[in-house]
Amino acid sequence: MKLKVIDVHTHYADVKVWSPHVVEWWKKMGNPEFKVGEFEYNPSNLLELMDRANVEYIVILPERCPKVTGITMPEDVIEFCKHSERFIPFTDTNPNIVTYLYEDFERFVDMGVKGLKIHPVHGNFDPRDSRLYPIYYLCMKRNLPVMFHTGSSVFPGAANKFGNPMYIDEIAGDFPELKIIMAHGGRGFWYSEAQFIVRLRKNVYIDISGLPVRRLKDYFPDIERLKDKFLFGTDWPAVSFKNTIEEFLALDLSQSAKEAILYYNAKGVLGIC
Repeated sequence: MKLKVIDVHTHYADVKVWSPHVVEWWKKMGNPEFKVGEFEYNPSNLLELMDRANVEYIVILPERCPKVTGITMPEDVIEFCKHSERFIPFTDTNPNIVTYLYEDFERFVDMGVKGLKIHPVHGNFDPRDSRLYPIYYLCMKRNLPVMFHTGSSVFPGAANKFGNPMYIDEIAGDFPELKIIMAHGGRGFWYSEAQFIVRLRKNVYIDISGLPVRRLKDYFPDIERLKDKFLFGTDWPAVSFKNTIEEFLALDLSQSAKEAILYYNAKGVLGIC
């Protein structure tokens, strides 16, 4: 029996809105499902890939970080996601380029986004910036998850110091009912810190996107015991839905852990009925 999958971490993959070095990196990654210049990124083609891999839902993320990766507008993500209820739109924010942060975020909430992505590493800002706190409060009151990039980035101009998961621990303490996702689990420097935080904070989860799946148990030795605190994500289009899922299923984890991480944890965090 194939296990159902929710991918909590994919990117809006119109190459025209991304910096050239991001597109070159996608080419280098060699995802057979996304050949730059050949794959047409549209809802129909994306749904076909999802069906092949038994992916039921995906989160699609914007990113307004022009100095590092480009500008993917939330409006484009929202419009794209109108084509299928299986596409879950998030918005983002960046205090270095958005003047009226709360109004900007509230507008996208009214347009139907289901969560918020914060990218301090590519946006070059501290996620504890006090200007962001009203937005975190609104997310908590509306039961919308907030995803933070944690860990390093290879792209020029990235501010890796802001990827420390301990910043997120402070936010989790200030907003104990806010559902928080630590994308990439502290990739590169801070795996043990990220694992400690999800053990300590009931409201914090790790998504495994952008990590070599075969090494997950090296990075997170307690992943089996903490199976209810991990979410599956790919970082598509950098890597394949199908191949990443197959690698995950090959891990020495219990069936209940695989089911929780691939599907049921995300279903709860995202509020999917």
